[in-house]
Amino acid sequence: MYRRLKATKDTYITNKIIRNSFRATDSNVGEAATLDLFKLYNENKIAGDDTPIELTRILIKFDLNPLRALTGSILDIDSTSFRCDLKLHDVYGGQSLPSNFKVAVFPLSRSFDEGVGRDVAKFQDIDAANFITSSVTNASPTTWHLTGANKQGLLGASDLDIISSGNLNDGDGVGFLYSEQTFLDGTEDLSVDVTKVVSATLANQIPDFGFRISFSGTQETDTKTRFVKRFASRHNSNTRKQPSLDVRYDDTIQDYHKSFFFNLSGSIFLNNFERGHAANVVSGAALTQISGDDCMNLKLQTGSYQKVVLASQHSYPGGTLSSTGVYSASFAIDSFGSSSVDNNNTLEDFIRDSGSVTFTTFWQSIDETVGYHTGSLKVMASDTTAFDNDPVRYTLNIANLKGVYKSGQKVRLRMVAFDADEQVKALKLPLYRSSMILTKCYYRIRDTYSDDVVIPFDDGDGYNGTLMSTDSKGMYFDIFTDDLDMGRVFTIDVKIKRDNSTQIFKNVGGTFRIDP
Repeated sequence: MYRRLKATKDTYITNKIIRNSFRATDSNVGEAATLDLFKLYNENKIAGDDTPIELTRILIKFDLNPLRALTGSILDIDSTSFRCDLKLHDVYGGQSLPSNFKVAVFPLSRSFDEGVGRDVAKFQDIDAANFITSSVTNASPTTWHLTGANKQGLLGASDLDIISSGNLNDGDGVGFLYSEQTFLDGTEDLSVDVTKVVSATLANQIPDFGFRISFSGTQETDTKTRFVKRFASRHNSNTRKQPSLDVRYDDTIQDYHKSFFFNLSGSIFLNNFERGHAANVVSGAALTQISGDDCMNLKLQTGSYQKVVLASQHSYPGGTLSSTGVYSASFAIDSFGSSSVDNNNTLEDFIRDSGSVTFTTFWQSIDETVGYHTGSLKVMASDTTAFDNDPVRYTLNIANLKGVYKSGQKVRLRMVAFDADEQVKALKLPLYRSSMILTKCYYRIRDTYSDDVVIPFDDGDGYNGTLMSTDSKGMYFDIFTDDLDMGRVFTIDVKIKRDNSTQIFKNVGGTFRIDP
């Protein structure tokens, strides 16, 4: 799963000196197209301060409800495959630019209003949030505990604007809760890991008020001017540069019913539904739910040969959250030795003669007195050939891709893959070809006309956010239309890793658009 959450409000606050006479501490730029980060040292004059400092701090908030809706069902916020990155995109317009500076991202401890100000030249628009006030409710202002949203401290204190550290009861004790990024050239985008803060927010350990972004530590107070680092705001006309919270999580289910090989470990799955909804299997007069690890047996049988393995309620990679109504068993079947199938043949004999063996599968209670499902599993011999270094030529298609989707949908797309060089003889029409099962298959979503990558291939650092799931029909993955800009046209690219080769296929299945 790869989600790209959009900002619901953003602004920056400042104490800029205006006409050498006053500071614009009550100004608001909530609807400005950019989020400006600057620090001026002794650039302007104001009475009572011989070496004045002027600066800005960025405030931003994302809607985490799409993640809350998934938490407890498919999303495990404690999983090692769960990661959140806060991203702001640089806007360079030929202005002077600071370099070799560091930016810190803190969780906010106080809510803020975005405001409707736009004046970024004279800072004459008055509204909250500003350098003094965080929000206004029923004409009653709520001020920052320290001007500039600058009161920081330990999680749990009641008088904070930002949270710098805290104990999240994760076994690590008190730790820092802010993230930092160094900008060497000054033209870089901001991309910081905020997984710990988002996880704690979803667990209701940290208040859900967003983030403050500022120069780090003494870079706000030293004697150096840093002017001006600009990021696109959520009001920027270039929607592809607007802020995002990119969420990656490995929620793949890879079922090997159609691609199980001897001497190679694989997993097969069992689904259970009640009136169209996923539900745990129940057993006994008390209708006890079957759940947890090693909760049922899977018996494989052909002739007199039997193999029994333990099956568990499925947990997503890297976590402990169990999936309702989904069970899996992982095992390997040895093709060697003298395991007898009938009076005359061993398992090895059948494999040598036919290249595969079909087993009857019995999903049953641990004591084997209650059966839940009976099916079959075809296990094949390994694909051993003379040396051939040419990769397979694939023909790909996303069979169910529509031209238009509505905003607010979760869409499951199915991809099929065929060997373009395979000779297929039609014995009966219509011809149905079974898809190849590819276990290292990734998707990417691109804006068709700008060629900008909206959701990238996520295959390089272990998170597998765009890895496709597999089942007996082929490969599939889910997209969330809220994560894509309305009115834009998108296309899907596919990356396949197999046989020590990597192939990328563009514009698989056509294009689609998101409508309101």
